[in-house]
Amino acid sequence: MYESLKGLKIGYAMTGSFCTFERSFEQAVVLREAGAELIPIMSEKACGTDSRFGKGSDNLSRLRYIAGREVITDISAAEPIGPNGMTDLMIIAPCTSNTASKLAAGITDGAVTMAVKSHLRSGKPVLLAIASNDSLLGTAKNLGELFNRKSYYFVPMRQDDWIRKPASLVAEFSLIPEAAAAAMNGIQLRPLITAEEYGL
Repeated sequence: MYESLKGLKIGYAMTGSFCTFERSFEQAVVLREAGAELIPIMSEKACGTDSRFGKGSDNLSRLRYIAGREVITDISAAEPIGPNGMTDLMIIAPCTSNTASKLAAGITDGAVTMAVKSHLRSGKPVLLAIASNDSLLGTAKNLGELFNRKSYYFVPMRQDDWIRKPASLVAEFSLIPEAAAAAMNGIQLRPLITAEEYGL
């Protein structure tokens, strides 16, 4: 189904929206089954925090198992990604508003932000799967900046609970493979934001 992903070297990064980890792991498996090679990356918080959605060490082990290689968890290990041509595409799934804001501001302070910075040195695409309760509040301006920045693409997202959480946006994780294929062709998959389920 995703023939264009076969043989693709994908940096697969996860940041701390823990409630979406299960959906992210599922799509990492789909990418692997499509023939993509995953270079796994986790932010320090994502792999070091225990939450009601699981232990950090368990999440680290699971991503390691899916990718079949050690997970990059610090700046020094992430820095060679670009110089060594390790990735064709960088995916952050989930990408918190905090991480998106750092990317918009050019802040490099951890494994994931360094991985993106290093990857971008060659102008290769970055795909963000946003998951945050404040995406349409203070972070909105930072998302707007990334919407208009070359090399950044987004997994289509929706207002997951516009009544109780009117500022929340969550990516439709099931669209990650399709969005990845589109990004590799320089295309932003649309509609970008909706209040409805995609029904996939």
